[in-house]
Amino acid sequence: MTSERTYGETALLTPANMMTAFRLLVSPLFIYLIIFHRITWWATLVGLLAAASDYFDGIVARRHGTTRSGAFLDPLADKVIVLGSLYALVISRPHGLTSFIVPSILITIREIWMSVYRSRMAKRGVSIPASALAKWKTFVQDWAIAFCVIPFIAHHTFVGVATIWVAVAMTYYTGWQYFVEGKAKNNRAS
Repeated sequence: MTSERTYGETALLTPANMMTAFRLLVSPLFIYLIIFHRITWWATLVGLLAAASDYFDGIVARRHGTTRSGAFLDPLADKVIVLGSLYALVISRPHGLTSFIVPSILITIREIWMSVYRSRMAKRGVSIPASALAKWKTFVQDWAIAFCVIPFIAHHTFVGVATIWVAVAMTYYTGWQYFVEGKAKNNRAS
């Protein structure tokens, strides 16, 4: 459902970017709440607002036209809130080092690798846009974190742990897809 472009590709102050900026601004509050008050309705509410802004900024961006700044800021906001929250869970949980540290490190490695790879491909003129599965991957990552802060679920740690491992699998699968897609596009461009 793409309508006529309201903002140019170089626009910075767009409604979608404002929602992304909101997500970046609430990230430190969400991380603080996880570290110091992990299982609370306040953490749940702030996380829900951040997740809702992620969902709606995509809709608004498609309606008004995507921008280069949005293409950079939206994944950045996702990385800040997801990685920050995962490491906050590691810090806040007595057994966090055993249950969340490995998935957190694996997701971090993939995100760094993919950022470097996309940057290199962009210098060659190859764009690798986010796939639908990658959006689902972020959704699953968000739920893994949510299962660790929502009061009536968080005490059942196996739910969050199982969900984060599903997110790790999706994270690496989408990374592989991007790698293959980038190589194919680069070979066609050569």
